[in-house]
Amino acid sequence: MANHFDKRRALKETITAVATSAALLFSLSVSIQGSDSKSRSVYSSPYYRQSADSPADAPNFQYDFHNVGQLGLAISNDGVIGFGPYWPGGNGIICEYPIGSRVQYMRGGALVVGGIVSQDTLLSNPMYVEFAPPAGAAGDFIRRSTLRSNAYYSPDAQSEQDFIAIYTDTSLFHNHIGPYDNRGHIPLGVSIRQSSYAWSYSYASDFILFDYHITNIGQDTISKMFIGIRIYGEPFTYGYDATYWSGLCGFRRTAPAQDRTCLAEDSINVAWVADVDGNANSEGEWDNRSARAVIGLRFLGANPKNRVFNYNWWADKAQKKPGGELSPNSEDSWGPRKAGTEEDPYRKFIIGMGEPYGDRETYYLLSHPEFDYDQLFCGFDHSGEGFMPPPPEAYKYVQWGWTEYAISFGPYDLAPGDSVSFAMALVAGENFHVNPSDFKEIFGDYNPTAYFATLNFDDLDRNARWAEYVYDNPGVDTDHDGYAGEYCWSYTWRDTTPDIPGDSVIVDSHKVYYSGDSIPDFRTVAPPPAPILRTFPSFGQIIVRWNGRDSETAVDFLTQDKSFEGYRVYMGKEDRLTDFVLLSSFDIEDYIIWQYSDLLGDWVKQGLPVTGDSLKILYGPDFDPTQYDNQYHAFTDPITGAYRFFAPQDWNQSDLSDPLKIHKLYPDASRDNPDDTTEEGYMRYYEYEYVIDNLQPSEPCYLSVTAFSRGSLDENVGVLETSPLINVVRDFPLPSSTMVEKEGLPVIVYPNPYRSDGGYARDGYENRDRLRRVEWSREIHFGNLPAVCKIRIYTLSGDLVQEIDHYYPNGGPGSQEETWNMISRNTQSITSGIYIWSVHSDKTDQLGKLVIIK
Repeated sequence: MANHFDKRRALKETITAVATSAALLFSLSVSIQGSDSKSRSVYSSPYYRQSADSPADAPNFQYDFHNVGQLGLAISNDGVIGFGPYWPGGNGIICEYPIGSRVQYMRGGALVVGGIVSQDTLLSNPMYVEFAPPAGAAGDFIRRSTLRSNAYYSPDAQSEQDFIAIYTDTSLFHNHIGPYDNRGHIPLGVSIRQSSYAWSYSYASDFILFDYHITNIGQDTISKMFIGIRIYGEPFTYGYDATYWSGLCGFRRTAPAQDRTCLAEDSINVAWVADVDGNANSEGEWDNRSARAVIGLRFLGANPKNRVFNYNWWADKAQKKPGGELSPNSEDSWGPRKAGTEEDPYRKFIIGMGEPYGDRETYYLLSHPEFDYDQLFCGFDHSGEGFMPPPPEAYKYVQWGWTEYAISFGPYDLAPGDSVSFAMALVAGENFHVNPSDFKEIFGDYNPTAYFATLNFDDLDRNARWAEYVYDNPGVDTDHDGYAGEYCWSYTWRDTTPDIPGDSVIVDSHKVYYSGDSIPDFRTVAPPPAPILRTFPSFGQIIVRWNGRDSETAVDFLTQDKSFEGYRVYMGKEDRLTDFVLLSSFDIEDYIIWQYSDLLGDWVKQGLPVTGDSLKILYGPDFDPTQYDNQYHAFTDPITGAYRFFAPQDWNQSDLSDPLKIHKLYPDASRDNPDDTTEEGYMRYYEYEYVIDNLQPSEPCYLSVTAFSRGSLDENVGVLETSPLINVVRDFPLPSSTMVEKEGLPVIVYPNPYRSDGGYARDGYENRDRLRRVEWSREIHFGNLPAVCKIRIYTLSGDLVQEIDHYYPNGGPGSQEETWNMISRNTQSITSGIYIWSVHSDKTDQLGKLVIIK
C-alpha cells in the first residue's frame, strides 16, 4: 500500500517538470490563506501555486483543511482527500479527530471513476494524478463561509467552511505509463465539481458532507460508468512510535433507532475504519495519543439513483524489516473475493487476491457485484456465502494488517453533456474502543464475536444520523411539492384505570419525520454567530472585547427567528476543546414555561423560553417567576386557570454592570442610535468587555467568546453554542506591540538561562502534548517586541546561528512575542553555551546575552 504514496508524489514531480519545460523552474515562497484566515506557510512548489513565470496552461493544484469542527480533513482539487504528509510542510491534518489531537484515522481517500468508451475500458484514478484542475491563478478552488467574520464570507455559502474544487481527467501534462496497462492514461472525458461542507455546531462538528457532480465533457457516451471512493486506512499519531498500527474496517448497515423515530432500526450504511485495538500507551492506558475513535463513510444518495452498491476491502499483511519495525507487504495483499460461477467466472488479479492493479482490474472491482463481510471475521470460512475460502492464518490480516476499502455504485450511461451527482459524509465517532485491554484479552483468532461486541458504535451511529438530517432535512419540503419526507405516527398513552394493566387510551399523536424529501438541503439549525474578538494585553492581564451586533441580531434560516441567548468566555493553554475552561457567562433572563396537562397527566413544555419582562407584562409588574420554579410551587394562571411553573433557561446571569464579570463597555449607549459608534466603527451599544487578571506573563493564553441560543422546539437539537475554536485568539499577557513602541520598552528573553533539566515540558511550558521530538520542541521566548523587527542569534565569535523575521505590520494578538525552537539555520540543535541576541527595527536596536545549558 505504501508504494501508492511514493508513486503519487513522484508523479506530481513529473507533471511539474513537464508543465514547466517551456520556462525556467521557479522558486517562490507563498502563503495560502486558509478559511480560518490564518496564513499557512508553503514551500516552493510550482504545482501548488501558479506564478508569473509558470506556463499559462499549467494546472494549479491547491489544498486547504477543514478545521472548523472536531473532524479535520485535507482537501485538494485533484480528486483526493487527506494525504497530508505530501502537502507542503508535512505533519499536517490528514484526517484528524478530534482536531488538535494529531491522531489521524486514514492516510487518505480517492475518487475513482471508470466506464466503457467505444468498447475500451477506461478509468481515471487520482492516485496516478489523472485528475487535474484548470490552469490559472485561481485553479477553480473556491472558499466560502456563512460566518460574517470570515474572510471568505458569502451569502451563497452552505456551511461555516465550504470548499468547492473543480477538476477534470483531461490534463495534457500526464505522461505516466501504467505498469499494468502498458499505456498512458486515456481520459474518460469527465469534469468533477466537488463541494465539501463543515460546521462547528455540537451536533454537526463530527462530520463533513460532500456533494459531487460528474459531467461527461467528452464527445462519446460513457457506458456502464461506476463511481468509487477508495479509502486508505491505517490510523496513526504524529510523533508516536507505536509497536504497530493496524487498521480494522467493516460496514454497518443498520443501528438501533433513536428516540426521534418510531422505527425499530435506522438505516445507517456506513463503511468504517478504526485502529484494531485503540493503541493504548506502554502502561496499558488510554492517553491523548490513543486512536480510540472510528471514522465512517456514509453514502447518502445519487441522482439518478444507482442500481448496484458494492463494498470491498483488502489488507497488506505486515512484515518485519531487519530493524524490527513492521511494514506492509503488498505481495501478500488479500481480501474477500466471491467465488466464480459459470455465469460469472472468477477473475484472478495480477498480484494476490486483494488490491486491484491497473485500469481493468480496478474497474472490475468497482463494477462487479460484491459486498464483503467485516474484516474482523476474516478468519472464518465464508464459502457458504459464495466467497473464496480464506488463506491459512487469515486472522493475521486483523492483527497486523494495513487496510483499504472501497465503496462503489452505478451503472450509469452518460451521453455527452449528461451528469450524475451523489453525496456522502465522512463521519467520526468517539470512544469506539472502550477498554484498553479488550483486544489483548478478548479477541480470538477464530472467534472474534466477543471482541466485536465490545466495540461502541453509539457515537458513530448518532453522527451518521445527523449527517443525513443535515443533508436532507426531515419534514422540510424543499421543492414545495407537498412532500416533506417519510414519517410515522408517535402516540402518547395514558392509563385510564391505574389498577388494571393495559387499560389505557391514546391522548395525543403527531407525525415524526425520519427522512427528508430526497432533495438535498445541506442546511441546518445554527447558533448565533460568534463575535470577533479584540485583545488588549498588558503585564499579567488581558482585556477581551467584542461587539455583539451580529450575534444578537442574527436570524436562523429555519426558524426565521432571533435565537440569541448569551455569551460565554473561555480560556485554555492550547487550542483544543478539552483545554478550554469557562471563565464567565452572560445570558438573558428568560424562563421555560411548564404547564400541567390534564389530558396527559403530566407537565408539558410550552414553546420556547419567555423573557422575564414578557412575564411581567402578562402577569403584572410585581410578578416574580423565581417563586414558581418547580412543580411543587406551581402558579395558577389567572386567565386560563392552568397550573404552571417557570424553569430558568441557563443561569439567567443577566447583570452586565459588574466589572468582574462580562459587562457593557458603554452602559449608557442606546440600541436605538446606530450612529453611536466607536472609532473602529463598532456600535457602542453592543460593545462588551471581560478582564482577566493575575496571568503568568510567560505563558500564552488561548481566548474565545462563544454565542449560544435559547434552545429549539426540537429536543434533539437543544441549546446550540458556537465552538470556542471558531474565534480563538492566542495572546500573551505582556504589553502589546503598540505599547512597546510607544513607551520604548526593553526586550525580554526567557527562560534565561535555558536549562535542559528545567522541567519546562513537565510543567506545561513546552511540548504540552508530548508529540514532538524533544530537540525540536524547546522554546525560548522573546517578549516586548515591536510589531515588525528582525531577531538574530550569534555565537560569541560572531557566527550567525539563526535569523527570525517577526512581521506583524498591523499589530494585534501575539505581535509582541516570538518563539525560537533552539534550532540553527542549518536545522541543527544548538549546543550549550553563551549566545548573543539582537533585535533590530526601525525604532530600536537592542542586544543581550542568552545562556543555554544542556
